[in-house]
Amino acid sequence: MNLSLNTKIISPKENNSVNSAVILLHGYGGSGEDISMLIPNWKRFLQKTVFLCPDGHQACSINPSGFQWFDLSKDDPIYLVEESQKAEKKINSFIEEVKDKYRLKNKNICLLGFSQGCMISINLGLTAKENFNSIVGFSGKILNKNDITKRIKSKTKMLLIHGDSDVIVPSENLLDVKDFLQRNNVEVETHLLKNCGHNIPIEASSLALQYIKKNFNT
Repeated sequence: MNLSLNTKIISPKENNSVNSAVILLHGYGGSGEDISMLIPNWKRFLQKTVFLCPDGHQACSINPSGFQWFDLSKDDPIYLVEESQKAEKKINSFIEEVKDKYRLKNKNICLLGFSQGCMISINLGLTAKENFNSIVGFSGKILNKNDITKRIKSKTKMLLIHGDSDVIVPSENLLDVKDFLQRNNVEVETHLLKNCGHNIPIEASSLALQYIKKNFNT
């Protein structure tokens, strides 16, 4: 079965042993190849997990060699909501394909995102018909509280990690997201990393791996 998004897939040694999936959504201007760099250190601890790293469905408007989930070139909140909801539909269709291909349910899937990918993952974790296993987000924020408040259907548990020196998505967003999720009774764990910018250091990767392992019960 072909997937609708160009995707780097890293499968277990035995394809028929897959019992879980991690879908990794890259940041603005990135690619599936970029974010797949997390996986070599993880796969030996998650031996029945398939990792899927799709490219965004649009070429990035400021980096044609990279991809985006939605356009950031306009500073217009309504436009951003419209474009992000289009991205959600694309990714939701992709998730359904993954579920069919590997015979999985939402409870077997962790969504992981960096920056723009984190923003989309948070939205998906709150608007799905059924909870996912978990959400792991690096350096993200809530795109639009008014929009997402109207659309909350689910309460997927989340791990959110942010660097205290992030100048792209300032770290104040971590506390803002945490407050929003707690007010909506969503289980959330947060970590603010010292001397960390807009990237995923080894410490963040290790925290994410332990969280995923715990929730997949491996």
